[in-house]
Parts: sequence; C-alpha cells; structure tokens
Amino acid sequence: MSTFFPMNNGDAVYSYSRNSQIQREMLDGAKEMMKESIIKNLDIKNILSSSNKFHITDLGCSIGPNTFTSMQHVVQVVKDKYHDNNLEFQVFFNDHVTNDFNTLFRSLPVDRSYYASGVPGSFHGRLFPSRSIHFAHCSCAIHWLSKIPKELLDKNSPAWNKGLIHYAGASNVEIVNAYVVQFEKDMEMFFNARAEEIVQGGMMVLVSPFSGWDSLNFIGSSLMDLVNEGMLDESLVDSFNVPIYFPSPDDITKVVEKNGCFSIEKIELTYPQSKLVDEADAKTFIINLRATLEGLFINHFGSKIAEEAFTRTILKNEEISAWMKTNYKTCQLFIALKRK
Repeated sequence: MSTFFPMNNGDAVYSYSRNSQIQREMLDGAKEMMKESIIKNLDIKNILSSSNKFHITDLGCSIGPNTFTSMQHVVQVVKDKYHDNNLEFQVFFNDHVTNDFNTLFRSLPVDRSYYASGVPGSFHGRLFPSRSIHFAHCSCAIHWLSKIPKELLDKNSPAWNKGLIHYAGASNVEIVNAYVVQFEKDMEMFFNARAEEIVQGGMMVLVSPFSGWDSLNFIGSSLMDLVNEGMLDESLVDSFNVPIYFPSPDDITKVVEKNGCFSIEKIELTYPQSKLVDEADAKTFIINLRATLEGLFINHFGSKIAEEAFTRTILKNEEISAWMKTNYKTCQLFIALKRK
C-alpha cells in the first residue's frame, strides 16, 4: 500500500503554494530542453490521427502555482509548432487523493488556453484509459518513494538507519541500497502504467532534483538536539526516514530499458541558475523544505515536535548559508522519453 505525502495545503505562511521557489527554479531550468524535445520528437499529426483533442497530464502536480506554469508552457510550445487553431487541449492535474485540489482549482489561471480536470490517485499505478495520453509531464515528484523501505524500520537489519533521517550522509551502503531497491520497484509500476496510457509516439518528460538534499541533515540534527534535551525519544528519530531517493541517469536508464516501451530521446544532468543558491538564502530554502516535508514530520512526530524542529533549523541559517556557499550546487536530471 502506498503512503501519501502531500505538500502543505492552503495559502498560509508555510503553504506549498507560497513556498515552492526551489521547484519553480527547476521548472525554469528545464523549459528550453522541454521545448527542444517537443519540437524535435513530437509528431502530433501522427498521434492524433483524425482527432483535434490533445491530452496532457501533470503527474504529481501538487497545488500550484508551478503546475500552471509548466502546463501553459507545454501548450504554448505545441501551439507554436503546429499553428492549428482547431487544436484543443485537455490538461489532467494528478496527485494523491489527499492533495489540496480545492486550492489547486481555486488558483486556476483565468486566461488559460486549455480545459482542466483533476485526477486523484498515485502515479505508481494506472490513472487513465489505455492509449489516451499524448504528453505526460512530471517534475519534482518521481523521487518520492511510495513507501519507506521496510529494511530501514528493522533494528536487526544492516540497513537500520540509526540517528539519521535519510541516506544522505549515511556511510552504510545497505541503507542506500534499500532506497534504490524501493525506487526501482516504484518506477517499474510507474513505467508499466504509463506504457498503457500513453499513445504510440506520445511523449513523457521527467525532471528530478539531484542535489541539495544533504540539507535534510540539518533538520535531522535539530531532531537530535531535541533528543539530547530530553524533549524527544531517540527511538522516534531512529524509526523515521524521509522517503525520497534522487535518481541518477543510470538509475533511470535501467528502469526504462527494463520496461522496454519507451525510447530515451534525451537524458542529462544540468546545473541551472538558482537565485536561492546564489544568494545563499538559507531561511527561504528551509521554509521551502518545510512546505514540502512538514506533513511527513507531523505524521511521525506530532505537530509540536515538527514545529520545534523546523524553527530550530531556521535558527541555524548562518551555518546553512555557509554550507550553501561552499557545498551546494544546483543539479537536476532531465529526461525526455517517447512511447515506442
């Protein structure tokens, strides 16, 4: 069974809708490559046949505003390529059933040039009828695992991740391997589902972070501070792991080749410009992480401890800023795929 990890909902001070600059910078960094991939590889005349309906989905869309930016970009690139005034666009916004779809649809741009629908459900399984999607997009989402690898929760396992909340910084290769195995299982389900849903000749673009998540260690150290002060039981930290794995080009190539239904048209690690990193804006960086991860922390530790952990992490902003200046370079993985 999949576990749901929704972003902070609504429009409050720590909401995802207000604090997703990291994800926005990733989208901006991938725009030109996505445009080039569509222009080079997408043949609408062949995949639409006699229809004028072009179906797009954003998998793991969250609550905006980034999803609207990316979907409008896809629509505009296709329009510019084909100059067909009769072409109609349907965008399916997908995320877990616990996603705040109310905020998402209240925020829909009034001047959008597409019809909008919501599709709740995990993208690790089927979401659409067979051969119904022409273009699938997924940014800042495939790195989320469907569940915590069970080995990390077993005190007798060599992958027991004592004192840490992620594989970043872990010296034990068994911990990393547990994440890799779960990622491969999840991606096998993901690609099997998309192979059924995407039409022959259709495309899928994936964008995933590849750096920066060593910052999770700062939140982990705040939790250990609470342990040392007697405010938190250490066993709760030992049993907590952030279900995120950052795939490499080899990881993606392996699962795509195993699936066999997609050709890799482009796969590349890129280093886009980041205002947050250039300015070493640690406070905004941590608030972005809070908007993304707070629900996960509340579910495990409770709201009081989660609040205290993130508050203490922000107070470490000088240390984090120094780390950003010396150790953090924005890196992301771009993948363009075509259905065989």
